[in-house]
Amino acid sequence: MTTPTADALRAWAKGIYPTEAGVELLIRAGRAVYDGAPWITRDGDMAWIDVDELLRETGAWSGGEQRLVRIAASLLGGPAVDPSEDVPGLDRANADLVLAAIAHANGSHEHSGVDYDDNGQPTGFSARPTLYPWPESA
Repeated sequence: MTTPTADALRAWAKGIYPTEAGVELLIRAGRAVYDGAPWITRDGDMAWIDVDELLRETGAWSGGEQRLVRIAASLLGGPAVDPSEDVPGLDRANADLVLAAIAHANGSHEHSGVDYDDNGQPTGFSARPTLYPWPESA
């Protein structure tokens, strides 16, 4: 999803993989990023997320939505989550997003590896694909 608010949040997060992952997780989940959301502060072309407000204001959402929000908030520097509590209650679509967010927060989209020839001798380095890509938009 691309909106002015989503673009402003992506710009704010750029370069900090866990923050990028948390923002992208909220954007792709589809409910948390919209103009006027009380947890998003806009100042011109910039926007950022108030994690405490996000957690406070989404308390009436479904259990699965709250789990996803807690995971995203943790990636954004909020309270740590307990995967044994928050992962089992995710539906398949949200689990897909969370797996991609974890791979992104890890920086796997920027990893490289050593290449070897047929004799097992190193020949150089090359980029590796992300461990788990972001799912295609519906």
